[in-house]
Amino acid sequence: MFTLDQARAFVAVAEERHFGRAAERLHMTQPPLSRQIQKLEKELGIALLLREPRGVSLTAAGDAFLAECHQLLAKAEQAPRRAQLVAAGQVGVVRLGYTAASSYGILGPLLARFHEHAPNVSIELHEMVTPDQLDALQSGALDLGIGRPPFPKDRISSRLLLTEELVVAMPAGHRLAGGTHPVTVSDLEEETIVLHSPTKARYFYDLTARIMPIRREQISYTTSQVLTMVGLVAAGHGIALVPRSIDRFAAGYDVVTRPIAGAPNDLVQLHAMWESASENPALHTLIPILDSSPTPPPLTSAVQA
Repeated sequence: MFTLDQARAFVAVAEERHFGRAAERLHMTQPPLSRQIQKLEKELGIALLLREPRGVSLTAAGDAFLAECHQLLAKAEQAPRRAQLVAAGQVGVVRLGYTAASSYGILGPLLARFHEHAPNVSIELHEMVTPDQLDALQSGALDLGIGRPPFPKDRISSRLLLTEELVVAMPAGHRLAGGTHPVTVSDLEEETIVLHSPTKARYFYDLTARIMPIRREQISYTTSQVLTMVGLVAAGHGIALVPRSIDRFAAGYDVVTRPIAGAPNDLVQLHAMWESASENPALHTLIPILDSSPTPPPLTSAVQA
């Protein structure tokens, strides 16, 4: 295999079209330069140069080899700098997990901040529920997650990104849709409910159970995805308790939301989370961007209890 020194020597001769001028350019004498090129041609098993009385010219193979040498030497020059940038976290890849609900509000602005402050860090997006994100963070399949508490604090660091209300989603023609006051728990006692999955969406399942008692016969379906819940509500399969941020697209499903009397307006939390022991330099470039962003005010309804 030829060396970078041989490639540099060949480029000098090919560009100067003369061994003497190439030797001067390389700050060496002509005989060792000639031997380098001869050794290179022998190793490749082809002629790269045509020796002529007043200089040299390139064979067809030499012309093709010159183009490859230019690329090779450019990459060789860039490699140390790129390695330094990667080590400093200025270049790299961060695999980001996010819940479907987070994509309705917080994800877009957060990605814009990352691009503004760390434009050479590539973000790979992976939609998944929070338990799957935590597993992927532990296995190393993800570097950063956007999900719901709780987290194992012994290994997961987190940063609060958003708080919001839990509201009732219902079809636009529902008997409670046109009210001017928050919906009470007693208003929902006889309603059929599309419920969050107690395994895949345990966080929202527990929040719902804190707000209102749920009888098994009330439940029409369970699902882990908020968008699926809104679709089922629109199709008349019941009401659902969902985060306020779904207002951004609920109207397109002919679904309205109403606040719940007595429910805190910061009940629902969304966090960035990462393995405390992660050694990905690019991740540690993004974390200060999270820390420098003030926690936004809660997303709340205009109707107050």
